[in-house]
Amino acid sequence: MDTAAPQHAGRISYRDAVLDDVPALVPLVESAYRGDSSRAGWTTEADILEGQRTDPDGVAAVITTPGSRLMVVERDGGIIACCQLEHRGDAAYFGMFAVRPELQGGGLGRQIIAEAERRAKELWDVAQMHMTVISVRAELIAWYERRGYRRTGETSPFPYGDDRFGLPQRDDLEFELLVKDLG
Repeated sequence: MDTAAPQHAGRISYRDAVLDDVPALVPLVESAYRGDSSRAGWTTEADILEGQRTDPDGVAAVITTPGSRLMVVERDGGIIACCQLEHRGDAAYFGMFAVRPELQGGGLGRQIIAEAERRAKELWDVAQMHMTVISVRAELIAWYERRGYRRTGETSPFPYGDDRFGLPQRDDLEFELLVKDLG
C-alpha cells in the first residue's frame, strides 16, 4: 500500500470572487507573475517586466464589471488560484490567470482552465475562448497550444508607459490573441 499522500492533497472548489477577496487576490496574482516569488513557478514574467501586475482597483474592476467575473479556486479554505472570465459577444475572454507558484507544474492549471471553459460555455453559450499572451512568452504559448488554443497572429501593442501593467525590461513586447473553439 502506498502511504505517500499527494503533495498538494485536498479537494478544490470554485466560486466567484467578491470584493472581500481583493486583499488576497492581488498578492496571489503578483506572486504568480512578478518578483522573486514568481520564480518558484514557471509562469513568471519577472525577466521581461518589473513592477506591478495588477492592483486592488484592477481586481475590483474585474469583480464588479457587468459581464465579467473572477473565478476563485480554493483548497482547504485557502485561495490557490484565480482567473478572469469576461463575456465578449460570441466569445469569452480568459485572463488574470494565476496559480500559486509552488503549486504550478502539477496539472492544476490544466484543470482550472478546463473548468473556466466549461463555465464560460454554460454561462454565456459562447463558441470561443479568447486570451492575449505576451508574444515573447513561447513556453506559455506552447502550454496553451497543448490545451487546444491556436495562435491567430493578431497582435495588439503592449501599454508602454502605463505603470499599471508593469515596467517593461525590453522593447519588443506585444500581446498575441489566442483562440480556442469551445464546440
